[in-house]
Amino acid sequence: MMSKLSSPLSPTLAATTAQFRNRIPTQFRRGVPLYVGIITLCFLFYNLNIFNAPSSPHHKKYVRPPLAPSTIPPYTRTEFPRKIWQSWKVNPLRFENRDLDTARSWVGINPDYRYEVLTDANDVRYVEWHFGPEGFNRPDIVDFYRSVSAPIVKADLLRYLVMYAEGGVYADIDVEALRGINKFIPDRYQQKDIDMVVGIEIDEPDWKDHKILGSKSRSFCQWTFMCKPQLPVMMKLIEQIMTWLTEVAREQKVKIADVKLDFDQIISGTGPSAFTNAIIEDMNERKTDHSQRIDWDLFHDMSESKVVSRVLVLTVEAFAAGQGHSDSGNHEARAALVRHHYHASNWPSKHPRYSHPAYGEVEKCNWNDDCIHRWDKDVEEFAKMSDADQKRIIADKERERKEEEDRRKKEREDAERRRKEDEDRARKKKEEDEAKERERKEADKAKEEAAKAKDDKKPAKPKEGKP
Repeated sequence: MMSKLSSPLSPTLAATTAQFRNRIPTQFRRGVPLYVGIITLCFLFYNLNIFNAPSSPHHKKYVRPPLAPSTIPPYTRTEFPRKIWQSWKVNPLRFENRDLDTARSWVGINPDYRYEVLTDANDVRYVEWHFGPEGFNRPDIVDFYRSVSAPIVKADLLRYLVMYAEGGVYADIDVEALRGINKFIPDRYQQKDIDMVVGIEIDEPDWKDHKILGSKSRSFCQWTFMCKPQLPVMMKLIEQIMTWLTEVAREQKVKIADVKLDFDQIISGTGPSAFTNAIIEDMNERKTDHSQRIDWDLFHDMSESKVVSRVLVLTVEAFAAGQGHSDSGNHEARAALVRHHYHASNWPSKHPRYSHPAYGEVEKCNWNDDCIHRWDKDVEEFAKMSDADQKRIIADKERERKEEEDRRKKEREDAERRRKEDEDRARKKKEEDEAKERERKEADKAKEEAAKAKDDKKPAKPKEGKP
């Protein structure tokens, strides 16, 4: 009786179970608890994340280790991203009219492109997002960007970071689009064969050995350019800037944020010269033949665009027309794609050019040969003078500059006075015309009222059939 009560199975089920148990080897039956235990432990390890396996969105997110620039896979898309980038102090909702007009030119001509402005308020977040642990994992770049304080250095660096991260078209805030981005690449080329589009800015190689103008005499334009993302040349340029500025800070024995830079250091360290040198060096590294080394001679006096090591180089008219040098032509030319207004280019006031105490800045010659030769000759002769003569020359030049400033000030004041006089005459004429028009209308109204009153005084005609 007790044996029956101790078995929860029916006689039929118990017999079936016993029959099945008798068919299973004894060694396997003894190992079942061990098998069950192993499976249970594996399940617990898996759910407790002991192996740190990122198998669920609730687990700790996997972060890939940093990649060295040389191991980053090359960009393989055939087309350029349809994205326009600009950077400025404030967002587009707070643009001044002049900046709003240039921004609208890009959006209006290129409606199928996305448009974005990075500002002083969101640039760091952008760099952190793309170059932080979950992006390219380059904390050195993020820390360096945070440490830079000079606005022009930050602006130059940001454009290179953006072009590396996402690519597209970059244009300074004071650059107006004249033609669509679809005109950047001539019909004879295909996007799949090009990684970058740049234009000539300065093509004055005759002055390449000039002590001041030499480094600036040959350059590509970096206020407007286009590229595909993750190009090695952009990363090399970023790293070169980091190395350069770190070395300058070491030489000055200050932090990177406290470095003092002049105009030429900006141009050669982060600006057009740095941009140009990095591209030409990359062209040489990427060329497939063993021809002569690529240098500026290949781009001097270009009459039409050319592709070199997958970089499309446009003529000077494309992005830098109307400069008055480098045979840059004008903005009415078919090749002119943008117009640079220069109203945002006030950074030299904080990073001044070299200015001779008597003869000022040679850059004011704007690459005019006669002017530069005269400046060089004057400076050379000045160095041979006595201190007394030098002081006399400086005083004379200072007086001349003061007279010139006074003359220009008077011209501006006269022009302003004439403008106001013209406005006053125009206003008075308008008021006189309006007064005459009112008098005419009043006279017409008086005539109408007199005619109506006269009609009212006429006797009524007698009705027909009455005496």
